[in-house]
Amino acid sequence: MTKPGKPLRVLVIAQYYPPDMGGGATRAYNVVKGIALHGAQVVVVAAFPHYPHGNVPREYRKRLLKIEWHEGVKIIRTLVPPLPSKGLVYRLILAICFVISSLFALPAVGKVDVVWAANPNVISFFPALVYGLVKRAPIALNVDDLWPEDIYSSRLLRPDSFSARIAETMARIAYHKARILTPISPGYISVICGRYGVDKGKIKVVRAGVDVNRFRPYSPSTRRHGNKFTVLYSGAFSVAYDFEQILRAAKLLENENVEFILQGGGEVAPHLKSMVTKLNLKNVRMVDRILGRDEVAKLLSEADALILPLKDFGKPYLGISSKLYEYQAAGKPILCCADGQPAEYVKETGSGVVVKPGDHESLAKSVFYLKENPGLAEKLGRSGRKYVEANLSIDKIGLQMMSIFNSLIMR
Repeated sequence: MTKPGKPLRVLVIAQYYPPDMGGGATRAYNVVKGIALHGAQVVVVAAFPHYPHGNVPREYRKRLLKIEWHEGVKIIRTLVPPLPSKGLVYRLILAICFVISSLFALPAVGKVDVVWAANPNVISFFPALVYGLVKRAPIALNVDDLWPEDIYSSRLLRPDSFSARIAETMARIAYHKARILTPISPGYISVICGRYGVDKGKIKVVRAGVDVNRFRPYSPSTRRHGNKFTVLYSGAFSVAYDFEQILRAAKLLENENVEFILQGGGEVAPHLKSMVTKLNLKNVRMVDRILGRDEVAKLLSEADALILPLKDFGKPYLGISSKLYEYQAAGKPILCCADGQPAEYVKETGSGVVVKPGDHESLAKSVFYLKENPGLAEKLGRSGRKYVEANLSIDKIGLQMMSIFNSLIMR
């Protein structure tokens, strides 16, 4: 336990950290900012910015590490190769390189009270273990996604393969050796406890949270789309999302004054552009570039509805994308194309319309319904905003994590 009056010293291990995009980077940043608000002294060991395109900025090249400060937090960036995050092989190369290079930061970290292994899932535990041993600090393991189960769902790895057995062994070690697990979704508990035999008492669900000051409703005067009803997706163009469902729905709504905007970057961007051309879609606009968080927040505020198009993996989705919370904070109705936890969450918070994944006809009908019922759309947006303000602000997530870290040290 830290001495009275001394700040809690937290080390965060996060391969993905802003300006990297994606849920993992956002989750790590929100927790770091939240615990810093509550007096923690935080050091982040992160990879050079690289996700998802693999373009490492010039100022990081030909270095082993770079120390920088952002919002009062010390960030130690370490070497990863300039590879795009696509396919299992490239992702593994990046992860293994980070596991090794993250240890280069050992002399620069200083004293530590607790280590939080933020991302990538399971893999980040192993450099955290080294830091925990050297710094004599307990380890908390974050779980953004179930790994390797999500790789099975994406068909990047066969469950009966030798590689899968290695991955599951790593997961078992990480889940059992970490003192506390902080999954982002209650849907993960059954798998972690059932498949891996983890004591439920060491699992503390902490949702990803959102910066409600950055992501917020703007005045109607900020809108730029005229009389068109705009539906926006913002985030990674990855294999986890079913953009075909959006494009086929857009085709059905060609003559209804509806525009779909797809903003982001990632491995399926070329396929997306090809489909837009193939379907001759005039009401789909792609913004194929990575935007800063403030730019994303403004873009969300300018749309009429926001969409989460998760792919149909043949079973209910157990995780919850952090973009849902950003969508809610923007005060916009959500079109949630998913089964499982995301759908249940949207229904419980009264913040959107749930559509079966892959069903483009139902999606088109739901978009048209929101367009024709602006009062309902506004009500759904207000409900989502109210929920995240009350429960999932960075301040509240930070307080929850501080309580977990302090209880961990007291043990």
